[in-house]
Amino acid sequence: MKKLSFILISLFLILQSLSFGQLQIGYVNSEAIIKSLPDAQDAQKKLDAIIQEWKEEITKMERELETKNTDFEKRKLVMSDNKRVVIEKEIAKMGDDISAFRQSKFGYKGELYTQQEEIMKPIQNKIFNAIEDVAEDEDLDYVFDKSGDIIFLYAKEEYDITAKVLEKLE
Repeated sequence: MKKLSFILISLFLILQSLSFGQLQIGYVNSEAIIKSLPDAQDAQKKLDAIIQEWKEEITKMERELETKNTDFEKRKLVMSDNKRVVIEKEIAKMGDDISAFRQSKFGYKGELYTQQEEIMKPIQNKIFNAIEDVAEDEDLDYVFDKSGDIIFLYAKEEYDITAKVLEKLE
């Protein structure tokens, strides 16, 4: 689907350039920009630290669950039926709590998503503004990001404005 839309966009641009004259196109490699930008690297380190903290919490919770489950398995034969049911419910709740914690942190629209938005949004805006400035300075009609799903089969190096965007950000 993305390839089809890329082909249609490309065809539209080619037809437009034939109709209206010379079309100026530039492209950037946003992955290279993000890897080269100290602000983005710092933001990624913050996110990695947050993720590591959450993973450690999940590991701790899983260990507690495993310990409780192992202890239960060893002792369930000598427990009363009521005590066994109570502990089984506790074990099930611990498993549910782990799942809920994992979902709240890493799930769709979870805290990781929120943190990424909060931390990366200013950096993305800064990059976008620099791309926009370079595109206007270079009088480009279109700028594509070649690091995403859209892949160029051929692109002249002279249209790569990645270095100029990096200069603008410094």
